Amino acid sequence: MAVVAAMRTTRKNMPVAGLTDGAVEIAPGVHWVGALDPHLRSFDIILKTANGTSYNSYVVRGETGVAVIDTVKESFADTFFTRLESVARYDEITTIVLNHLEPDHSGALPELLKRAPQAKVYLSSRAQMMLKALLKPTGEKPPEYIPVTTDDQVDLGGRTLRFLHTPYLHWPDTQCTYLVEDGILFSGDIFGCHFCDARLFNDRVGDFRFSFEYYYAHIMRPFREHVLDAVALIEPLELSTLCPAHGPILRKQPRDYLHRYRELATPRLFNEAHSEKTLVVFYISAYGNTRRMAEALAAGAERIDGVRVSLYDLEGGEDGIFTDLIEEADGLAFGSPTINADAVKPVWDVLSSLTTVNVKGKLGAAFGSYGWSGEAVRLIEDRLRGLKLRVPVEGLRIKLVPDAGELDACRDLGEQLARHLTGRLETRVIDMAELA
Repeated sequence: MAVVAAMRTTRKNMPVAGLTDGAVEIAPGVHWVGALDPHLRSFDIILKTANGTSYNSYVVRGETGVAVIDTVKESFADTFFTRLESVARYDEITTIVLNHLEPDHSGALPELLKRAPQAKVYLSSRAQMMLKALLKPTGEKPPEYIPVTTDDQVDLGGRTLRFLHTPYLHWPDTQCTYLVEDGILFSGDIFGCHFCDARLFNDRVGDFRFSFEYYYAHIMRPFREHVLDAVALIEPLELSTLCPAHGPILRKQPRDYLHRYRELATPRLFNEAHSEKTLVVFYISAYGNTRRMAEALAAGAERIDGVRVSLYDLEGGEDGIFTDLIEEADGLAFGSPTINADAVKPVWDVLSSLTTVNVKGKLGAAFGSYGWSGEAVRLIEDRLRGLKLRVPVEGLRIKLVPDAGELDACRDLGEQLARHLTGRLETRVIDMAELA
């Protein structure tokens, strides 16, 4: 085992072919000082990284100061400092910009502050509490940090850093930093991807299109509205280069990547429902009982004008193909039988995929047939609430084969859901004489 561990350590610390230990020039006085992690195969557990990733950090030199924009993952700090030292002395560093405080960007920050204690730290206002948690009390004097927002600036002497407030891309603290005179945008995670190539620049590296869109789908898609806000903020800028926190530096046709983000964040198909509310009913059925419930629920919802219902059998599709549909729907209902005291796997697979889209505030409901205990409905409801959907109507459980009266109850459930979607809830009249 010791031999295996030693081999792994050696592999991780092997130099990357085609890249020196020094900084890489992006423009005169602007350098990449990041690190490459070619052997990483998963990031934050949820993302696959077929050829690793990069941790991009940048240095900008002005006439009166030097800025460091983001750092690297802590385990790559030595590489970062070697490259940084090749283009700047620590006593020259006046400015440290943190576009994002996630550990893969801020891991080397505590050591950098020790080496350049005079530097002021610039970060978004939402990042202040996160910075305190990152550094923790050490007994040393805390760094001077300055919260910034859109159009705040730092003058480095002949070079100006201008900040853009771009929250939730993909944490609340995220921002972009624009080097005005050179048209270079240090964009943080937006426009990035997990793709490791020592040639660094998009006009030199291998084909990274899949990685770029995979990254968007798993990191940025849940924040589509914020993506569009950020794109609108960036589009008026003169852009020579996009410098993201991961993946290739985009110096050739940088605006193409901006346009692609707008495309990805915009619904691809026209919604034929127009101004109608949409309810999507997903179900899976072992013996047809949950299917009958789903069909009755859909029929009930269609009684209410202004609601368009779609019905999908999960046995006939894969969870990934439903993502666009779920993202555009106003309401979601899930039907599952109970097997081994649980909902069945295809339902959980679709529910798991909901983390890649914004479902907060959508209407949610659950239903299903059962033989013994019927836990599936309650478990699905709990998951929907955990995902921040509204679950205003109690789910419906029916033992084995639904009879005519129980199918009526399913239709009533569909009607109630449709009324919630359209805001046409029936006013309940309480007869006080009956309560006396």
